[in-house]
Amino acid sequence: MAETWTAASLRAEIEAFLEAHHTVSLATVADDGSAHAASLLYALDGLALVWTSDPGTRHSKQLESRPQVTATIAPDYADFRAIRGLQIAGRASRLSGAEARHARALLAGRYSFLSLLSAGPAALLAAWRNAAFYRIEPSRITLIDNTRGFGHKATLLVQPDGETILA
Repeated sequence: MAETWTAASLRAEIEAFLEAHHTVSLATVADDGSAHAASLLYALDGLALVWTSDPGTRHSKQLESRPQVTATIAPDYADFRAIRGLQIAGRASRLSGAEARHARALLAGRYSFLSLLSAGPAALLAAWRNAAFYRIEPSRITLIDNTRGFGHKATLLVQPDGETILA
């Protein structure tokens, strides 16, 4: 029997999945229409994801002019029946000021190795101190869960005020 989702139960399932994983594949598009994907470590801020990147990278430059992005979070599976993952659509932006400091704190809280940078090579510490921080505000998150049946999908729409509804 198929599970009947509520917005709250699907959100809880998505939040648990996001918390359990660490790498997002972010897809951006250049002004000429060429696509690019980058794998990034992320931290959570509600349903939003924050990460750090060099502002000179392709994905960082592309989201500056085209903030509409997509992302996936999916571990590697050998059995298609076990596949679970998320597809996310939303808007990404570079953070500044208090928002960037908040993202830095979220990342440092999630990844203990970041606190060790002060004892590491000077170049690595300098890169962390000069890093840019980014955020994706999701508008749509689809949970793919083949453990519930081949091709099982459930979609959560995220409103600008943070309220979530089933698609």
